[in-house]
Amino acid sequence: MRILLAEDDKKIAEFVIKGLSSAGFAVDHAEDGVDALHLVLTEPYDTCIIDIMMPKLDGLSLIEKMRKEKINTPVIILSAKGSTDDRVKGLQTGSDDYLSKPFAFAELLARVQALIRRSNDETEPTKLLAGELALDLITRDVIRDDKKLELQPLEFALLEYLLRNKERVVSKTMIMEHVWNYNFDPQTNVVEARICRLRDKVDKGFDKKMIHTIRGVGYVLKEAE
Repeated sequence: MRILLAEDDKKIAEFVIKGLSSAGFAVDHAEDGVDALHLVLTEPYDTCIIDIMMPKLDGLSLIEKMRKEKINTPVIILSAKGSTDDRVKGLQTGSDDYLSKPFAFAELLARVQALIRRSNDETEPTKLLAGELALDLITRDVIRDDKKLELQPLEFALLEYLLRNKERVVSKTMIMEHVWNYNFDPQTNVVEARICRLRDKVDKGFDKKMIHTIRGVGYVLKEAE
């Protein structure tokens, strides 16, 4: 799968490119709208991620030119502008989704995957399941054995990432790249702290544990046996 990222902020671009690459995507990066337009007119992409505020050609104008050229590649807008009017304008221009900055990479990845499935006429699951644990991506409810778990947004994103990789060990670095936004300081112990808090909510009160620490490697979510 190949993605075009049109983003002039180097820090954000590096963060997104690293995360998408680790998720298995090939990423082309353009730092301004003119270069992005050239790429999208000459290369095939599965999804485009486009910032609104770019030099030479802004993101909305870029999308308009794409659609006039009959390029129907799915587009996700990235923008520091998060008002309803801004979102409506972006969608009316021809984008398929809109994500406000700052953002958790897990959400961006989920939206990219959903757009690709939609464009390929595949069905995006609305729930992630692991045994008696269920996470609803629409209502954002988390249930384990009929008990509703109250999670903070970052805890929800962390559990979603673990569920999408259930039975697979994920490292602290992978969690940093996929769950935290680009302002995250990797020198802190925030991952360990969040895992601990999430484990208290997911496993506390249950005989069988689901979130496991693999010492020196990372973490894994397993179906309770």
